[in-house]
Amino acid sequence: MQGNSVQLYEGQKLALKYFTVAIVLFGAQLLFGLIAAIQFLYPDFLFNTLDFSIARMVHINALVVWLLYAMIGAVYWLLPDEAGKEVVGVKLGNLAFYVLTAAVAVVVLVYLFIQVGPGTEMTTWLITEGREYIEAPRWADIGIVVVVLIFLYNVYATALTGKRSGILTVLMADLVALAGLYLAGMFYTDNIAVDQYWWWWVVHLWVEATWEVYVAAVGGYILIKTLNANRKVVEMWLWIEVAMMFGSGILGLGHHYFWIGTPEYWWEIGALFSALEPVPLVGLFVHVLYDWGKERGKGNTIKNVPAFAWLTVETFGNFLGAGVWGFMHTLPQINLYTHGTQWPAAHGHLAFFGAYVAIMIAAIYLAVQGKAGLKELKMTKAGWWAIALITVGVLFMTVALTLSAYVQTMVERGMYGATWEGYFVAQANQWFVQGLGWRLATGIMVIVGYVFLVYDLLTCTKKQPVEVSQVETAAATA
Repeated sequence: MQGNSVQLYEGQKLALKYFTVAIVLFGAQLLFGLIAAIQFLYPDFLFNTLDFSIARMVHINALVVWLLYAMIGAVYWLLPDEAGKEVVGVKLGNLAFYVLTAAVAVVVLVYLFIQVGPGTEMTTWLITEGREYIEAPRWADIGIVVVVLIFLYNVYATALTGKRSGILTVLMADLVALAGLYLAGMFYTDNIAVDQYWWWWVVHLWVEATWEVYVAAVGGYILIKTLNANRKVVEMWLWIEVAMMFGSGILGLGHHYFWIGTPEYWWEIGALFSALEPVPLVGLFVHVLYDWGKERGKGNTIKNVPAFAWLTVETFGNFLGAGVWGFMHTLPQINLYTHGTQWPAAHGHLAFFGAYVAIMIAAIYLAVQGKAGLKELKMTKAGWWAIALITVGVLFMTVALTLSAYVQTMVERGMYGATWEGYFVAQANQWFVQGLGWRLATGIMVIVGYVFLVYDLLTCTKKQPVEVSQVETAAATA
């Protein structure tokens, strides 16, 4: 990230380090996703060198880890700004960053060069715990807990001794829940059903509740910075989001309650409330945009066009991916047939991109502007190519996966009754294969968009219009 030298809080400099690693890991996620997409069509590709199970594992874990890096970075960026003071314990925060980054590098190298081991305690401690999405070995698990405790200390110690905004108050409560839920995934038992039970709480309450509240808080902060949004309006919607979490987040979990002995009415409750999860964020965005529109032409310009554009993608991508695609897939009458097909992949790709990826890129653009000390940040051509290729690529990828999933569901589940024969017949169906082919093509489109994104993050501050530089020069000399 390039730009003019400006005075930043030490906490914000730490945020830039987190953002830099996050962008690198984002590239790793896309690369290993591309490898897995190729292996779906050509199973011999990298066979016995980098098997599909490893490529998929690195793809998914890189997604989770780079989002956590970006989330921590976004908090370190807004924390001193909201609290009006330097982050407490920033040296400890820097130490935690380097320890975490070294640990992530070691874990990835083990995944690539050792890959698997015998089903013993040593494998659990040194290679992988085998829990989907959070497959880090036990030693890394403990290290992550230590790093998160340092992060929580810095957030609380700073917020409690500085100005306490509504955004910080919501974040303080949410981050405790987000960090605490990770502990549930560290219970290891020999009973796979019990083990999966604890793992399940981590994954689902993370994304269905705590991450949704987190993005609402960060999204509100970005709206204040980009559109000069009324803080009272932002914080009102934040508290609505917190209230909704108990309905849309926790009750929404009911759509996962298959075959665990709960009454069937939980399925409908879960399906309805999980579809409501994106509603508060859409309400916040539309309310702020309406207010901004009334003030347009009175000097209230968009202060960071790339960040606002990515936030727009986040708002409606979240609505489509988590809301519409989630509702289509998680209705119990449908999920009975679609569970374990490409439907969850279609829903998951758009939901994660819409709800979390886009807003983290918006937060990074905010940091790029702050680092360069620009009053405004306009969109460059590379920035437009990045957002267009990545967004359209993910949308088309979702449609392609949905088409494959439709064929898979009809043939494997509907015609053959979920038998092994049905599984293989569906896998060979030409429409299924063509859908995966389009998924590969759109994956390449997303990677090209990623290249534009990295280039834009490195150069966009140098390509700003003259009038923006003049505004900054005037401000600097005033």
